[in-house]
Amino acid sequence: MNFRQFAIYNVVRNKRIYLAHFLSSTFSVMIFFTYALLLFHPDLKDGLKGSSGTVNMLANQGFLIAEIIIFIFSFLFLLYSVGSFLKTRKKEFGIFQIIGMTRKQMNRLLFMENLCIGLAAIVAGVGLGMIFAKLILLICGSMLAVEESLRFYFPLKAIALTVGAFLLLFVVIALSSSLLMRKGSLIDLVKSEEKPKPEPKASRLLALLSVILIGGGYAGVFAFVWITYSFPLLLGSVVLVIAGTYLLFTQLSVYAIRALKGNKRLFFRKTNLLFLSELTYRMKDNAVMFFMVSVISASAFTGIGTMLAIADPGLSSMTNPYAFTYQNSWDTPNAERHVRKIEETLIDNEVPYQKGSYIPLYDNEGNYIIKLSEYNNLAKALGYKERTLENGNDSFMTPGNLTSRKTLRAKVGQGSTQKNIDMRVGETNKKVRLTTPETEIVIPVEYTRDVYVVSNELYDKMNKEFKNEIQADENFYFDKKTQFVVTDWMGTRKFAPDLIESIQNDSDGQGYFEISALVLDWLNSKQTNGIILILSGLIGIVFFTFAASFTYFRLYADLERDEEQYRMIGKMGLSHPELRNIVTRQLVLMFFLPIVLAITHSSVAFVALQQLVDFSVMGYTLRIFLVFASMQILFFLLVRWRYLRHMYAKLI
Repeated sequence: MNFRQFAIYNVVRNKRIYLAHFLSSTFSVMIFFTYALLLFHPDLKDGLKGSSGTVNMLANQGFLIAEIIIFIFSFLFLLYSVGSFLKTRKKEFGIFQIIGMTRKQMNRLLFMENLCIGLAAIVAGVGLGMIFAKLILLICGSMLAVEESLRFYFPLKAIALTVGAFLLLFVVIALSSSLLMRKGSLIDLVKSEEKPKPEPKASRLLALLSVILIGGGYAGVFAFVWITYSFPLLLGSVVLVIAGTYLLFTQLSVYAIRALKGNKRLFFRKTNLLFLSELTYRMKDNAVMFFMVSVISASAFTGIGTMLAIADPGLSSMTNPYAFTYQNSWDTPNAERHVRKIEETLIDNEVPYQKGSYIPLYDNEGNYIIKLSEYNNLAKALGYKERTLENGNDSFMTPGNLTSRKTLRAKVGQGSTQKNIDMRVGETNKKVRLTTPETEIVIPVEYTRDVYVVSNELYDKMNKEFKNEIQADENFYFDKKTQFVVTDWMGTRKFAPDLIESIQNDSDGQGYFEISALVLDWLNSKQTNGIILILSGLIGIVFFTFAASFTYFRLYADLERDEEQYRMIGKMGLSHPELRNIVTRQLVLMFFLPIVLAITHSSVAFVALQQLVDFSVMGYTLRIFLVFASMQILFFLLVRWRYLRHMYAKLI
């Protein structure tokens, strides 16, 4: 057997320990290849049809940044993983030195072992990426709302980039492995497994501080929502929660277990002595990993759930219910022709529609003043009830966006909607009575403007007085907005881009006009959030996989010690059901405590976010929770089954 064969045999012999390292390496290679597949995809590189320049730039630069993030974190995770593996092999390295292996030969052995695993991971990762490439392109095409999906192509550049990047990464890790192997005396190496671990200790003050920090962070988040929109307060609250989470795992968890051990009735009941004693060490050894899993998972849950909600077509239609909006100033000569072209296009494509328009007046604060008949015309087209005013000096407020709608609905619920207001137009004050607000969005506006609907008579008076003040003729108006209501506005996607482009090109440079299509606004938002989802989702899955591999390693790194421990206890009468009960309870806490804490953090974030917006994000949040929880449950069942199988084989 030559030296290369000996290195390969060592990897195969330690396959149980190296399996998690190999699988996580393979998965990171596969995800890196997936990003490269999208980075070099011709449809994304040349720009998605109908997308804005911002979306195309995000698609190109976002995937490149994701590649860098995956590469850096893969290096850090794998380097940490290799360092942890080497600690478990101290006795083996001591035996190698006894039989005459030099330090130089040991470094060469470690280099060849790590390079062997790296090459296998590259081949497996790229191979799996190619197998699932078509499925990945179909899923990403759906997330980016591409009509004919993303076509398959042979990703030669993606393969070359992935192989080159990870070959460099594994060579560096292989070279670094010798530096991670700390020097020690021969007797320390050989007897490293026999050294007892010191009993974990925890501070009562730091354990209490963890609860205070997390509670203070939660309170700060809600203070940001309810009291003041101070972003330093929000950032400080997040930092408090992160610090509290770290202390929870490193201090509070150990302190709580020690407190349970202090309860003699509980500690000596059935198998609790074994369960709690072993759990103390496992929690302390894995505290940093649990902390990372909790923080990363909470960030992924919150980010992905919010992006899914924002990309919902229903949110776009709530914000702006009109399929097409055309706005022009009084001196735009082609306005009538543009509006007629929109109508003709809808008729040619057999799309039923209703049309309405309004000319808003503005008070000195920039708020809208709308004529009642124009409001009712649009409200009827949208399927809302028409409104009436008791007299000419009445008005009502209507929301222009989701934020103002939420505020108005709260006022309606409190019953505080009757008041007198002064509407100033130019230099003229008109005192009117504000009646119960209408809480549906009929007149969409940007920013935080209020929208008041007044009677036709009062509107005409205001309009006349304003024109007199500025000495304008009867044909003058600020801007006229023409709105088109289409029930199936998603169906306008096939002709909306060409229609918008043709009207924008039909201009002689006189006057002012703007045209927008709801389906294109939604498409731009969908693709932007879709790209963010792809980026954050895959990165989140990579982190989740690394965390899972660490959990797997921590269990199997101590497997020989656990086997010997339970074998000795088995001689004293420990049965298979009792062993199963002990192991299951330990694994449940190790696998699900970080996820439960992450879900708690995310739930607080979503409850606070719900106070700021007028659309529900909870449905998407629950889906994300279920997906990640299902993955964790499957991984838990697999690891529990393998772990118990090893224990049963040793238990007498």
